[in-house]
Amino acid sequence: MPNKHDISAPNILNNLMLASCDIAKEASKKIIDIYQKDFKVIEKSDQSPLTEADMASHYYIVEQLEKLAPYPILSEESAKLPFSERSQWQTYWLIDPLDGTKQFVQKTDEFCVCIALIHQHHAILGVIHLPVSQETYYACQGEGAFKRNPQQEVQTISTKESSSASERTSPTWRIAVSRSHSKGDTQTFLENLGKYELRIAGSAIKACWVAEGKADLYPRLWPTSEWDTAAAQCILEQAGGELTTLDGKAMQYNTKDDLTNPYFFASAQTQMNWAKYL
Repeated sequence: MPNKHDISAPNILNNLMLASCDIAKEASKKIIDIYQKDFKVIEKSDQSPLTEADMASHYYIVEQLEKLAPYPILSEESAKLPFSERSQWQTYWLIDPLDGTKQFVQKTDEFCVCIALIHQHHAILGVIHLPVSQETYYACQGEGAFKRNPQQEVQTISTKESSSASERTSPTWRIAVSRSHSKGDTQTFLENLGKYELRIAGSAIKACWVAEGKADLYPRLWPTSEWDTAAAQCILEQAGGELTTLDGKAMQYNTKDDLTNPYFFASAQTQMNWAKYL
């Protein structure tokens, strides 16, 4: 009889994924309760904003994941664990309780909850829930990627849902970019790319657009942290795309003391040499 928390056992990963969807949805209700009223904004040491919604979501998700499966938990709001401790982890939860706090503060609706399960440095489960639209994107290794609407209807999503730019006679790349970080290296990349149209949003929503075929590429040539990308990477990979560093290698997690990601491309097309446009 396999251990009930053995992720290699049949259906275990799928069950964890579905339970994580419910946790993200409930955490989002706490976020929306705060979003709809006045709230205080605190500036963290890195000058990024923090609100009571971040912490309410953090505490709820941590409490629920501890009940669900006893893996270590690394959250944006509890990220000061030393690498000497983290390096011992084979499997752990990696969460961003409120991805897009700047957008939350600015009331753009472009924020989400991200929950990922990491095993041996790879994201094997990913859940992203959008509190305002009440949509959930989710995936786990070997099971495909899915989107659930507010009516709880589920559809399989794929990067190939609409024809890729590589199949068009005169490709116009559909590029998802951040509302805050579309200058500098990103602008240079776009100028070298050729024909493109921009799709602008905050948070991991951009990677979800790539996963469901609404964008061809999300180039991130600006710093992010590991909790910003893990859930999105699993969803994107299971949808047929990839999230790679500039050298074309898949992003890995918990391999170093610093939790900052290298620059990356979240792409609907696999094995594309996007770096040549830098």
